[in-house]
Amino acid sequence: MRSADRAAVLTPLPGQNRDLAAARRVLEYAGEAIRALGASIDGDFSRAVDLILGVTGRVIVSGMGKSGLIARKVAATLASTGTPAHFVHPAEASHGDLGELMPGDALLMLSYRGETAELSDLITYAKRFHIPVVGMAANPESALMQAADVKLLLPKSREACPMGLAPTTSTTLMLVLGDALAVALMERRGFSADQYRELHPGGSLGRALIRVSDLMHAGDEIPLAGENDLMQQVLIVMAARRFGCVGITDKRGSLIGIITDGDLSRHMSRDLLDKSAGEVMTRNPKIAAPGQLAVEALAFMNDSKITRLFVIDPKDRARKPVGILHIHDCLRAGLQ
Repeated sequence: MRSADRAAVLTPLPGQNRDLAAARRVLEYAGEAIRALGASIDGDFSRAVDLILGVTGRVIVSGMGKSGLIARKVAATLASTGTPAHFVHPAEASHGDLGELMPGDALLMLSYRGETAELSDLITYAKRFHIPVVGMAANPESALMQAADVKLLLPKSREACPMGLAPTTSTTLMLVLGDALAVALMERRGFSADQYRELHPGGSLGRALIRVSDLMHAGDEIPLAGENDLMQQVLIVMAARRFGCVGITDKRGSLIGIITDGDLSRHMSRDLLDKSAGEVMTRNPKIAAPGQLAVEALAFMNDSKITRLFVIDPKDRARKPVGILHIHDCLRAGLQ
C-alpha cells in the first residue's frame, strides 16, 4: 500500500472524533454515577433485601417508559436468580392488571424523578392492601419516595445526551442497582449452581452447569468384572455394554483397574482368554465424581486422550463405581 493511501486510511473519517467523544462522555458519566452510587448505598439497601426475603409472594416490579424497560429486566433477573418476580405495566395496572398484585407480594417501583403519574394507582392499591413498597428514585421528596416503605435513593446524575433529557445515565443507575439487589438476594438465599441450572435448562448456561450424574450410565449399564474373572468372561461384558472397556473390581467391589481395547492389544497372545482380569488390567483408572461439572470431565478426557471415565462418589471410601461417562454422552449434550 502506498504511503498516501495508508495515510488516507488512518485519517479519521468526518465526524469520527465527535462520535468517539460522545461515546466516551456516555461512559464517563455512567462511571461517575456508578461510583457515586457505590459511595451512597447504605442500610436501606439491606432493609430492601430483608423486606423482599420476608414476603411470601412475588416481587412485582413496575416503571413507566425507559424506567419500565429497566424494570422488566430487573424482574427477569430476580426471577432467574431465585426470587419470584413479575413485571406489571403501570398503565395496564389501572385497567385491570392491579389483580396481579396480591397480599403477600412486595412492590418494587422505578422512577428516576419519582413523580411518574401512572404509578399512583399501584401505590394506592398497595397501601390499601398493606403491600410493602420499595421505591427507587433520585428525589427523596418525590411522591414515590414519600410513599415507599424502603427507599433506594439514586444519586443525582448527568444524562449523557446533548440536551440532558434522554434517560441514559439514570437508567444505567437503575439497572446496576437492580442487579445489585438480585445478587444480594441470591447470596442471602444461598442460591446454588444446581438451582441456577434448574431455571436455565436451555442454551449455553444450562449446558455449562450439567453434572456428570446427569449424563452417566448407572446400574446394570456399568461394565464391570472381578479381578479373578477370566478374560473370556471380561470380553463378553465388554461386548455387551459397548463402552470399549470394563472396570475391574476387587472382592469388596472397589474399582482397582480398567481393561480397554489398548490393554487387549498389549496382552494379545494365544493364552489371553485364560488369563485373569487382574493380569491384564491397567491399575488406578482415571475417574470422575457424580457432582463434577460435565464440562470439566470432558476437558479432563480430552487432556488425558481417553474416551470414558468411571464415576466414583468421593465420599465412598470403598470406591465402588456408581456410573460410567463416555465422551459421546458429553458431545450429545452439546458440551464442547
